[in-house]
Order: sequence, then C-alpha cells, then structure tokens
Amino acid sequence: MNQQYLLLDIEGTTCPASFVSDILFPFAKHELTRYIKNNWNKSTNNKPIQEAKTEWINDKSPESSHLKKQVEQQQINEVNGLTQYLKHLISIDRKSTALKELQGKIWEYGYRNGELKSQLFPETAECLRQWHEQGWVLSVYSSGSIQAQKLLYRHSPAGDLENLFSHWFDTRTGPKKSTKSYIKIAKHLHIATDNIWFVSDNGAECDAARSAGMHTLFSRRDGNPDRDPRDHMVIESLREVSTHLTAEQ
Repeated sequence: MNQQYLLLDIEGTTCPASFVSDILFPFAKHELTRYIKNNWNKSTNNKPIQEAKTEWINDKSPESSHLKKQVEQQQINEVNGLTQYLKHLISIDRKSTALKELQGKIWEYGYRNGELKSQLFPETAECLRQWHEQGWVLSVYSSGSIQAQKLLYRHSPAGDLENLFSHWFDTRTGPKKSTKSYIKIAKHLHIATDNIWFVSDNGAECDAARSAGMHTLFSRRDGNPDRDPRDHMVIESLREVSTHLTAEQ
C-alpha cells in the first residue's frame, strides 16, 4: 500500500468557520492595541510589527492612503495609526502575512491564560489520530500563521494534537488560490503532486490544488461561506476522507 499524503485546510474543514469568525478574530481585534503598545518599545526585534509597518507604507489602496492622511493631519501617534490600519485589514479580511503573524502572537496569549480554547468538528480528533496511526503523512495549509495553526491543535478539546502533523504551511508558502503554492508544497514534501490529497472548504483553493496535480475533496459544512463545490468531490464529514482515498488505491 502506498503511503497517503493528506494536506488539510483548517477553517471549515477540521474546525467550524464560526470559531474563527466569531471567537478568534474578535479576540485578536480586541487585544491588538494592547499587544502593539506592550511590544512597541522592542518592536525593532518584533518581526511581525516591522512587517506590518512595511506593509502599510507600501499599501497604495484608497483606504490606506486616507488613513495615512488622517494620521498626519490629526497627529495620531504611530502606534495608534498602525493599530487602526491593522483593524482595517481585519475588517476587509485581507490575507496579510504580517497580520496573521500578529494574530498568532495574540492568540498564544489567549490560549496560555485560558481565555481561548479551540473548537473542532466532533470527528476531527478521532480521524486525525486514526490516520496518523495508519501511517498517513498529515500536513496543514492554512491562511493563518503556522504558530496559530499549532496553537489551535495544541489546545484542542481532545487534547494536544499538534504532533500528529508532519508539516505546516501558511501564506509564506504562497497564496492559497495559486497553483504555484501547491507545487511548492509538493516539492517540500518530496512527493509528486498526484500523491497528495487536499481537503478545503474553498472551491478556488481546490481548483488551484487540482491544477497542480493534486486530488481534491471539498468540505461542505453548515456555516461555511462557500457552498459551491464546483466539480470537486464533496465530503460532509472527515470520516468520508478514508473512503475516497481507499477507493483510489
């Protein structure tokens, strides 16, 4: 039997989309000002803050330009200006690597002090452990930072699941809707793309993965924003993954 390679999205695939939108994002937005203020004096050694400052400087969008003018005209200090910019990125759900890194730092604080506890679909932990015991190579590809991914699985209601995964990928690998990103992942795994199954709740991501040569499964769950699987095979539970992979052998 060939070894199975499974590349998993998180939001809407292994955990409810509502956990991210209703709990994680609001927590990060609420704690953002505190985190930046507390770390500003040592920001020269804080890579996410430096990257966020650079992103704002290079952002030529009308909203960003308007905010820059406001900061200048109202003499808003740099800390508050950057915080406003990052909250703007959260509101438009921009896949900013710097923002994702900052969110990961903030969520770490929340998990550590007990304010946050991750949520998973009921069968997620059981399936992950089963696949791992069967020798499947499990990897994560999410728009959240690698730190945020590990925190979510480390602080799961079913215990620490982090060590079940062998590889972690985020937007530093590339955009999730870009075919090149999936080719890059396969090269990192030292395996042909057609030996990898990608599971996601986003049809465009599935399209990109399939264009790279991967097999795809579309996760359709209650509460997921994307309800259109296009022509990808649909699963409504992670338990169905095993059925599809076994059928392809």
